[in-house]
Amino acid sequence: MSKTPIDSSQIQLLILDVDGVLTDGSLFYDDQGHEYKAFNSSDGHGMRMLRSSGVQIAILTGRKSMLVTHRAKNLDIPDSLVFQGFRDKRPAFQRILELTALQPAQIAYMGDDVVDLPVMVQVGLPIAVANAHPFVKQHAQWITEKSGGKGAVREVCERLLEARGVLQSMLNTYLL
Repeated sequence: MSKTPIDSSQIQLLILDVDGVLTDGSLFYDDQGHEYKAFNSSDGHGMRMLRSSGVQIAILTGRKSMLVTHRAKNLDIPDSLVFQGFRDKRPAFQRILELTALQPAQIAYMGDDVVDLPVMVQVGLPIAVANAHPFVKQHAQWITEKSGGKGAVREVCERLLEARGVLQSMLNTYLL
């Protein structure tokens, strides 16, 4: 998964794009124009595990969707860390820096397309999903083995937990 070894144990916040990262990028509409998205439950569990270790999760997406709002609430991601409708993601990233008081080096960003690059190039750990645009992969320090919406987020969460030295102990709790 890693192109360049880095100290990922210092990451305090993981910012996730939605379409192509939390989902496979497919957009489904019914005859009435209602939108549907499929989220991976394994990704959701990985995010819960990561949050329990003290790493915050934020969502930053170019589109607006009540489905994203519902998913974020389901995962207990605070409303203040859910940013929707930002085609230019830089202003939202600046707001995230203000809200969290973190330095860019303490942040990982996971994206799949060129609209993610303005933020990806600013953070300490830029991550691309396996099926990301080739130009995005060129600017990522990690490239997942799994595709967006197919467990890539879980893969990253576990990798970050491993870097913090807590993954195995967290997994072992399921054996008790």
